[in-house]
Amino acid sequence: MRVTEIFHSIQGESSYAGRPCVFVRTTGCNLRCVWCDTEYSFHGGRDMEVEEIVAEVGRLGHGCRLVELTGGEPLLQKDAGELAAALLDRGYTVLCETSGSVPVDRVPGDVIKIVDFKCPGSGEVESNDWTNLDRLDPTRDELKFVIVDRADYEWAKAQFECRSLGRFVVHFSPEFEGMDRRALAEWILADGLPVRLQLQLHKFVWDPAARGV
Repeated sequence: MRVTEIFHSIQGESSYAGRPCVFVRTTGCNLRCVWCDTEYSFHGGRDMEVEEIVAEVGRLGHGCRLVELTGGEPLLQKDAGELAAALLDRGYTVLCETSGSVPVDRVPGDVIKIVDFKCPGSGEVESNDWTNLDRLDPTRDELKFVIVDRADYEWAKAQFECRSLGRFVVHFSPEFEGMDRRALAEWILADGLPVRLQLQLHKFVWDPAARGV
């Protein structure tokens, strides 16, 4: 696998926010979202064997049992399923943050998928593969929409309603640099939308531009 970095930090997103987590950030992405905050993962990295990655997760984690596969787009890695299975076999809880543009069943069903469907403001809305909804388990997997403006919010709200997304845990996340967090919270409250406002917790703890956190 091609890996950009492996690090131990605090989970900043999803229902697991606030928990210590080991992150395996793979290299390469098929999308180019205009607000991407991990462009450094598009290129470079180093080749690692699955067992080497598992060993590094154990060494860095100090007993932490939560691991996230992220990127870039981790599901582009042909060995992503093998890595996830190896971590599950060792008793880890495994999260996978993915764009939803590639089939999420490339990793085992016990992996908790956090699917980041793209709003129009990302520039990648046409990349969404909505058939992934049929590959997800609403009792385990979660959805995320990054919101950059009111148009994104209205679009995401329409998807929530017309695609019956209420069966999932759904996060509306304000784009960190440009979206007013209070405004997004007030829109959600005014519409009575049963979604979760998701802030990127790690960016409030460390410098938003810092790597490895």
